[in-house]
Amino acid sequence: MPVLSVEHTTVYRYRRPVGFGEHRLLGRPRDTVDQRLIEWSLDVTPGEDRLRHTLDAFGNVVTHFSVGTRARELRVVNRMTVDHRAVVPVAGEVASYARAWPFNYDAGDVPDLARLREPLSDDADHALARWTRRFLKPGETGTLELLAAMTRAIHDEFSYRARFEEGTQSPSRTLVLCSGTCRDFAVLMIEAVRALGFAARFVTGYLHTPRGEHHHGGGATHAWVEVFVPGLGWVDFDPTNGILGSHDLIRVASVRDWRQAVPLAGTWTGFPADFESMDVSVVVRNGSGGTDARPRHRDEPPEGHVRAEA
Repeated sequence: MPVLSVEHTTVYRYRRPVGFGEHRLLGRPRDTVDQRLIEWSLDVTPGEDRLRHTLDAFGNVVTHFSVGTRARELRVVNRMTVDHRAVVPVAGEVASYARAWPFNYDAGDVPDLARLREPLSDDADHALARWTRRFLKPGETGTLELLAAMTRAIHDEFSYRARFEEGTQSPSRTLVLCSGTCRDFAVLMIEAVRALGFAARFVTGYLHTPRGEHHHGGGATHAWVEVFVPGLGWVDFDPTNGILGSHDLIRVASVRDWRQAVPLAGTWTGFPADFESMDVSVVVRNGSGGTDARPRHRDEPPEGHVRAEA
């Protein structure tokens, strides 16, 4: 199994010293069947005066830290090393009753999956419904075949366009533009499969790009989809890169709504003109020393880094 390491650096800069409130980091991955956490660390400059961990409603690790010193710069470096083993879904391992769509989830799972089956977007013009129906065959459609076809269609037919503003496009806008970011493609697929009755989650994490391959979504946090398939459990699908399973995907957290997956959020105290810039860089390395790194710069404060009253 390859050993992959991630260094995620976020730097906020201000024109004069400002105060900082508590910050919330969604950056420490859990141990799962396809990745084992070897090491994790968090460096905050100026140093944090309080650090604690909690589990959110989905079982993700949330790190809370406070900074008691006023400063012109806040630097947060999140580092992790994982032993990664890709899991690829196998049709023969799907529960017999769920190998073809439509199917009903087991009665024991239905209450727990209910909210993850509810669409979050309004498909008033039925554009999403029309697009989704193209993946259905007369009679029955193979479950993994359907999910794989949708994943590959987004990868093959939509153009990846980096967009550094916070938030996502609506699925209908993504369909009109035929372009978007990894977040937009993940939301599109989640809403499409939920409309078919599947339980789906939004995943935030990182993307490893091996030498000789070209992936979209590196150099920042990456987003993809998990779908609950009976017999397999939660299965990863990355529509941005057409990946089925967890190959090259370093999972940090899974949530119901993309708004619950903000990597770093907190408050600062000062005047609006005090904010100067924010820079984000993500470096992913493998055991052989290969690196996938691209810096990202924003001129406006991100959603989640909210100014408190001066």
